[in-house]
Amino acid sequence: RNYKYPVGFMDVIEIVETGETYRVLPYPVRFFTLHPIPKEEASFKLGRLEDKSTVKGGHIQLHLHDGRNVLIRVSDPTNPVEAKEYKTLGTVKISIPQQELLGYAPLDVGSLAIVFGGHNVGRVGRIVSIQRGLGRKGSIVTLEDARGEKLQTSLDYVFVIAPPEEEPWISLPEGAWK
Repeated sequence: RNYKYPVGFMDVIEIVETGETYRVLPYPVRFFTLHPIPKEEASFKLGRLEDKSTVKGGHIQLHLHDGRNVLIRVSDPTNPVEAKEYKTLGTVKISIPQQELLGYAPLDVGSLAIVFGGHNVGRVGRIVSIQRGLGRKGSIVTLEDARGEKLQTSLDYVFVIAPPEEEPWISLPEGAWK
């Protein structure tokens, strides 16, 4: 990665000299934390699907929160079944540096999510409900954490980290989830 480009949310950092790897995660006290991760977890990254568009040839391009674009090649541009499952604000799991799609987690009730902004930054919980309002800012998501406490936040601040009924795709700081 370019040393002039800033490190952001969900980025994986490797210190080659020491062999340590970290993931940048939201944290309640300092807003961001470098969370140590095992080597096998350093081979992928999660990206929130901000938008998608059709490009030349009818293929679908996914636009992620960190500026990456992932191309999904479709066999029939008039019926792009390969891209139907990918919905805005869901999360894709991509290999790094190859950028191959490894999985998809939708923004749905039951999905596990982490809050990356606002008063509840760094908290993790299962999505209990999504109340749609006018745009993302007017929509409220209710999550329930591992202790059974409910919290509400703007749809803009929710980042899915696992599909419904699954464990988190990434390791989390101690006490964040279970």
